[in-house]
Amino acid sequence: MGARRREHPGLVRVALIAESYLPHMNGVTGSVLQVLRHLAADGHETLVIAPRSSESVDAVAASRTELLASLPLPSYPQVRVVFARVARIAAILREFRPDVVHLASPFVLGWQAVNAAEGLRTASVAVYQTDVVAYTERYRMPQAAALAAGHVARLHRRATLTLAPSSSSVAQLERMGVDRLRMWARGVDGERFRPERRSEQFRRSVAPGERIIGYVGRLAPEKQVEDLAALAGVEGARLVIVGDGPSRSHLERQLPGAVFLGHLAGDELAEAMASFDVFVHPGESETFGQTIQEAHASGVPVVATGTGGPVDLVRSSIDGWLYRPGDLADLRARVGDLLGDDAKRQAFSLAARDAVAERTWASLYGQLLGHYDEARELRRIDDRLLARGDTRPAMPALLPAPRRWGRFVALGDSLTEGLCDTSRAPHGQYRGWADRLAPLLAQQHRGREPFRYANLAVRSRRVRDLTTTQIPRALELRPDLVSILMGANDLVGHGAAPRALAAELEEGVAALREAGCDVLLVTPFLPHRRAAGLFARRFAQYASELRRIARVHGCMLLDLEALPAIGSLEMWADDKVHLRSRGHRFLAYRAAEVLGIPDAEALGDLDAALHDDEPSAGGWLRRDALPWLWRRMRGRTAGDGLDAKHADYVEMPGAGRSRRASSSA
Repeated sequence: MGARRREHPGLVRVALIAESYLPHMNGVTGSVLQVLRHLAADGHETLVIAPRSSESVDAVAASRTELLASLPLPSYPQVRVVFARVARIAAILREFRPDVVHLASPFVLGWQAVNAAEGLRTASVAVYQTDVVAYTERYRMPQAAALAAGHVARLHRRATLTLAPSSSSVAQLERMGVDRLRMWARGVDGERFRPERRSEQFRRSVAPGERIIGYVGRLAPEKQVEDLAALAGVEGARLVIVGDGPSRSHLERQLPGAVFLGHLAGDELAEAMASFDVFVHPGESETFGQTIQEAHASGVPVVATGTGGPVDLVRSSIDGWLYRPGDLADLRARVGDLLGDDAKRQAFSLAARDAVAERTWASLYGQLLGHYDEARELRRIDDRLLARGDTRPAMPALLPAPRRWGRFVALGDSLTEGLCDTSRAPHGQYRGWADRLAPLLAQQHRGREPFRYANLAVRSRRVRDLTTTQIPRALELRPDLVSILMGANDLVGHGAAPRALAAELEEGVAALREAGCDVLLVTPFLPHRRAAGLFARRFAQYASELRRIARVHGCMLLDLEALPAIGSLEMWADDKVHLRSRGHRFLAYRAAEVLGIPDAEALGDLDAALHDDEPSAGGWLRRDALPWLWRRMRGRTAGDGLDAKHADYVEMPGAGRSRRASSSA
């Protein structure tokens, strides 16, 4: 794809792929329309690719629209399926030249689109909105459910970034092996849905002289509307159901006392919602629960099942109740509690409106643009990966502020020892990335005792040395921060098993965390040389395991796969296997950023300007290759007989001179 010209550098071209679109209104369509309107208002260019219906569709928000031939599901004509080839989708995208492909609740059309985007090396953002797996389970199709789960996992693992609407959906996707997950909720139209829409005329027309228990949504098995039969006979109340779908006739028989109003939209829906006294939400397979937000915006308290999306939206005993999933007696009791106490219901109503004050589409749209930017950056990272592991690198998570550690111990091999970092060091001595990081940490230390630093790294060491020697010594030093960069020597060895190595390292990490140490894990890395491709898959698999270890054990992670600049040859020494001073500086200041040290980027630039790398003496063959070959033939390593350069603590009192201290100090 060629260079793109824009009138404004902040403008983006977004292709939205929608499994559902006008004239069929549902949660997916509504979200797409809101995104389109906000993008158009800011001057961004948009393209919608969606199923074609038999009904005409007017242009929305000046967006270009490509509607593809589709077929309705036999039992659910509101859902249409597009069977378009990847090449067809790719041709449309290539002509539009999007910066980002936005996949709205992707499944069939979304699968074709994500593959097309991958082929064009275009960032894709998949918005998880429909729990297809739960739906197939509700329709009692266990084999289809397994197939759906596998398909959803493959699709979202292929997307550059996935946005999930709730903590429960994030957890669900994590269990399915999906990486690069971010929370992105749904906005609510606070202008349309507001308490002032409450209509006494509406109330008299549907439930004269009675309280109204309201439900809004699709009438389908996955919504569990039949559970509302538990509310039959609630004194002085009427169940009012807004919506349509394949289960309507069945539900009318199941709920003979309810009023069915069919599908409502726009101001009619807003009037109905605001006129309810209590809103009920029985579905257990909701990834979010947009109607809950609309009820809250309308000043209506909510009683919802305590699982899935509603858990993030309903604050029990504040703006509604979460009842125990499947416990219909509890549902009835919670509804009765609100209907029988006017003061409580009024208090919940006021809190409900306040709950959605910050959930406007405008604020969420701003977040979405940030996710677009992140996806584009991740796409650039992906394009430079030597190999892809089970998970992909993500942008390093940064602490909001340093934790002001007082004892720092660095563990590892030659990279942490600092080999080939010759800046400001006498001949034969090295000042590596950890040595550069330590004084930055010391400057943040505010304790009465001086800051203490030890470096137990020794060249040629392996994971086994880490777990049997370095970690036990580190535990003796009782640090509050430990860095670990280890594994490269194992991974380039014959028959290396990345997962087994990671499992061994994990035992050491667990011991450190149990002792109360914060741990900074650093992923091993390779130079961007052709020969490095021989080991790239091993390194990628190992990095994937380190991401898992960091997540499980609560470690901080410097994911260098997300920082491909570390592989640039200018970062590497003349021996072709170690970092030169520039590389050590890069690593030190990226670690400082992860640890929350302020101005780390500026400090790194200053360090680079003041300290140039010194050229190495002699040629590569004589200086590096032949000594390595000789050691290899003799079964020896460069680290044989060497001790750690700081096996005990050195004191670093602020910016002053370091001095040797006792480990017992």
